[in-house]
Amino acid sequence: MEHIVIIGNGISGITAARHIRKNSDHKITVISGESDYFFSRTALMYVYMGHMKWNHLEPYEDWFWEKNRIDLKKAWVEAIDFNKKKLRFSSGEPLEYDKLVIATGSVYNKFGWEGEELKGVQGLVSKQDLIELEENTPYTKKAVIIGGGLIGVELAEMLRTRKIEVTFLVREQAFWNNVLPFPEAKMISEHIASHGVDLRHNAELDKILSDDNGRVKAVLTKDGEQIDCQLVGLCAGVRPSIDFLKDSELETERGILVNEYLETNIPDVYAMGDCAQQINPIGLRKPVEAVWYTGRIMGETIAQTLTGNKTAYEPGNWFNSAKFFDIEYQTYGWVWPKPKANEQHFHWKHKTEDKAITISFNSETNEFLGINTFGIRMRQEIFDLWLNENRKIDHVLANLKLANFDPEFYKSHEKEIFQSFKNNLQQV
Repeated sequence: MEHIVIIGNGISGITAARHIRKNSDHKITVISGESDYFFSRTALMYVYMGHMKWNHLEPYEDWFWEKNRIDLKKAWVEAIDFNKKKLRFSSGEPLEYDKLVIATGSVYNKFGWEGEELKGVQGLVSKQDLIELEENTPYTKKAVIIGGGLIGVELAEMLRTRKIEVTFLVREQAFWNNVLPFPEAKMISEHIASHGVDLRHNAELDKILSDDNGRVKAVLTKDGEQIDCQLVGLCAGVRPSIDFLKDSELETERGILVNEYLETNIPDVYAMGDCAQQINPIGLRKPVEAVWYTGRIMGETIAQTLTGNKTAYEPGNWFNSAKFFDIEYQTYGWVWPKPKANEQHFHWKHKTEDKAITISFNSETNEFLGINTFGIRMRQEIFDLWLNENRKIDHVLANLKLANFDPEFYKSHEKEIFQSFKNNLQQV
C-alpha cells in the first residue's frame, strides 16, 4: 500500500489528506509538532479574547481521524533523506514514505533587530505563539506592535480587550497603504485609532531595549523616540517555514520551488500552502501566497494528482477577506494601491458609517477589474462571474445589488453611488 506522508496539519495538509482518503485507500500520515489536531488558525484571536474555547477551533471530532484512517503524528521533522525516502524526527525516530507533501506553513518575520530575542518579544502565527502571549500578558500594561498588516491589527484588537495600551508602528502614511488605495487606508487608520490604539504612521523600529532581567522594557524608533512597553509584537509579515530544509537537495528560494502541479525538483516530493513558491506565478499573483483559501485549493489539487488524476493548480480569480476591528473587508479581482496604466479607481464612502467600496476598471475599455468592499458583505460567486465574463463597470454598478448580502442597503444608496461614479468620471 502506497504511503503518503504530509508534513503540516494546516488547511493545506488536512484538505489534501481528506481528499486523498475520499479518492483512494492509500496509507496517510499527517505530521505536526504544533498541535494534536487541525484547528482554524484564522480564529486564534477569538480564544484569547474569550469568545471561543480551544476545542471550538477544531472542526472535526477526535474520532474523525481514526475512522477515516488518517494517522496523526505529533512530532517535529528535523531532516529528510530524499534518496532513502525517510524522515527523521527531532526525537531521532525515522519514518519512511512513498510520496511526500510538505505543507509546513509560515513563521513570523524577524529582521535582525537588536533585542528581537528578548523575553516579551513575539509574533502571532502558531498555537505556541498564542500560549506565549497568554504567558506574557500578565507582565504587560503597554505593548508596541511592529508592522501594519493583518496580523498586527488582530493583535491590537486582542490586546485592547485586556485593556492593554497599544502603540502601533507602521511604515506607510496610512494603514496597509502598500495594499489599499489611500482613501481606504485612511479610513482604516481612523477606525483603528478610534479603538484607543496609538497608531503611528511613517514610523519604524530601530532597536528593542532590555531591562536587567532580559525582558523588553522599551523600543527605540528610527526617529529616536523611546516608547516604554512590556510586550513587542513582531507583525511585519511572515515567511515560509522551511529552515529545516536549508541544507537539503530541495530547491528553495523564499519558499520551496514548485511547478504548476506543485511538484518540487525531487521526484515524489510536493509542496503547497504558505511554504510553496510558484516558479511561474499565475497571472498577477505573487510567487508565495500565504492565504487560507489558496492553501485549501492547493490541498484539493495535490489530492487529485496523488490519486491518479494529475491536476494543475488553478486558483481562479484573486479573493481575500479580513477584519479591521469592526470593519469587514473583502476583495475580488485586482485593486492596486495606485492605479496602473490604463486603470482607474472609483471610490465611494458612506457619509456617516465606515462603509466603502473601491472599483478598479480599465479606463479605455471600461472592463471591470476588481473591487474592495468595507463593511458591506458581498457574494464571491457573483464577482467571479463578472470577472470571468469581462463585464463593464456600468453592468457591475447597475447590478451591484445582486452581489450584496443586504440588497436593501444598496437600494437606499444606489442613486448616490451612481452620481458619485459620474462625478468621478467628470473629474478625470
